[in-house]
Amino acid sequence: MKSTENQRVEWKETWRDEYLRWVCGFANARGGVLIIGRNNQGRTLGIKNAQALLEELPNKIRDLLGVIAEVNLIQDDGKELLEIEVEAYQNPISYRGRYYIRSGSTLQELKGSALNRFLLHTQGRTWDGVPLPLLSLEKLSIPALNTFRTLSAQSGRVDPAVLKEPDSQLMEKLRLKEGDYLIRAAALLFAPDPEDYITGAFIKIGYFRSETDLAYHDEVRGDLFSQVRQALDLIYTKYLKAAIHYQGIQRIETFPVPREALREALLNSLVHKDYAVHSPVQIRIYADSLKIWNPAELPEGWTLEKLLGEHSSRPFNPSVANAFFRAGEIEAWGRGIQQVFETCRASGTPEPSIRLEGNDLWFVFQFSEEYLALLQEKRYEENTPKTSVKTSVKTSVKTSVKIVAFLEENPEMTLAQIAEAIGLSLRAVEMAAAKLVKEGHLKYVGPKKSGHWEVIRK
Repeated sequence: MKSTENQRVEWKETWRDEYLRWVCGFANARGGVLIIGRNNQGRTLGIKNAQALLEELPNKIRDLLGVIAEVNLIQDDGKELLEIEVEAYQNPISYRGRYYIRSGSTLQELKGSALNRFLLHTQGRTWDGVPLPLLSLEKLSIPALNTFRTLSAQSGRVDPAVLKEPDSQLMEKLRLKEGDYLIRAAALLFAPDPEDYITGAFIKIGYFRSETDLAYHDEVRGDLFSQVRQALDLIYTKYLKAAIHYQGIQRIETFPVPREALREALLNSLVHKDYAVHSPVQIRIYADSLKIWNPAELPEGWTLEKLLGEHSSRPFNPSVANAFFRAGEIEAWGRGIQQVFETCRASGTPEPSIRLEGNDLWFVFQFSEEYLALLQEKRYEENTPKTSVKTSVKTSVKTSVKIVAFLEENPEMTLAQIAEAIGLSLRAVEMAAAKLVKEGHLKYVGPKKSGHWEVIRK
């Protein structure tokens, strides 16, 4: 009875020593069977030197791979074949200094971060659990530790007595130490700048006019707890435009993405990021969408469908995830992504799409047509409440509203360009802008010739 090629079965017409890579790949995965004497279509061809290989291969596999494989001579359609059975090995197996693994019906050579993950996995380790000899308690951020203690006290997920203990005991209780050394997770959570130890441990935010036209950008650094807060504040004060309308005299601001949904998506990206890939989490903001990218590795056997459905909590960085859970920032039930969808549904905004392209994970928040329509209608001026003040004051208010509206749309617009657009003198626009700056509604950021305006919402 013929088997079929699958994750644990591979057919080869004849034996070549290069097929030791397949034996290596099976040993590093879940084991498997390499059948010699059958072509890719499953047709039995047989081999002429079966008896010689039956004696030669067990020793060759043992000597070159350190693997004990069972080599059997079998008959099929009156022809001789060899069946090489390989068990899964707990320790990593290499062939001539290279590591291979069977994935699906393909053989893959492990390199770079993928090799690091594999070697750590075979040792029962995770990336964030590796000791970091260069990091000491004295190098941790006092404000970051205080923030954790405050959040954990509020969440009730850490014994109050533990929160009063010295930092060294707190690190042990959080399992952020191995022997005398702090682990990588401690650097991410509590170092003033984790990038001193881990390349790419920060967030990049940029506003794009198109996929290739970057208008302006920021970098958010610091411990992971502060990165979340800083990134959200920047996005909602500088990058996302609020569609504004009025109900009577009440000013209503509508953002395209609910803050809580974006917070959950950002936490998911930071906690599950593959920090062995030295690229930061990236947030790309466009006129009609917001995208979050991070390098990620799904748990073994998981698909995107499983990730989006009900699943258990399997954090890629369990030590980081544990600290965020204790601080009440995330749940431990694998519901982070579901909470993003639920928050969007509750607020009436579109649910995000999630894409997995290789090891690239994308959260894509598309802005609603209603939100975009509000921006197009420029209701900033139309819905300004009428008051019985003098005409000069009315004109000043209208001028200020127009300036804010233009700078919301294009932060790099000059006051001269605004004056020309609304048909007023440059002096009048400069005076109105100066008043907005003085009152804290407007700020100019960067060099005079290449900076931009920032509208400050209160």
